[in-house]
Amino acid sequence: MAKSSTSHMKLVIMIIKPFKLDEVREALTGLGIEGMTVSEVKGFGRQKGQTEVYRGAEYAVNFLPKVKIEVACEESKVESIVEAAQVAASTGKIGDGKIFVSDLIKIVRIRTGDTDADAL
Repeated sequence: MAKSSTSHMKLVIMIIKPFKLDEVREALTGLGIEGMTVSEVKGFGRQKGQTEVYRGAEYAVNFLPKVKIEVACEESKVESIVEAAQVAASTGKIGDGKIFVSDLIKIVRIRTGDTDADAL
């Protein structure tokens, strides 16, 4: 197994409007980001979903389609990633999304056993 680097690792999660995906991807690749995970998700925030009662239980409906982008990176790249994503994803309207940053304790590249920054 490869040696671990000492750099702190972060996970940046962006929830954005689907039509902004290409702009955000281009902005991130322009920063040298080589990998990201993209998922289609549904949700709502301040704009709220509507609720219905079905068989006595209340359910939220009208979840809005969103795209979730996940990028693992070194701590030194977080601010530039957040800034680039915020600019690229913004429409100035409600529902533009959110960006979350959290600590990553460990990353392992399955094929080589590289860890942390070396695994990126």
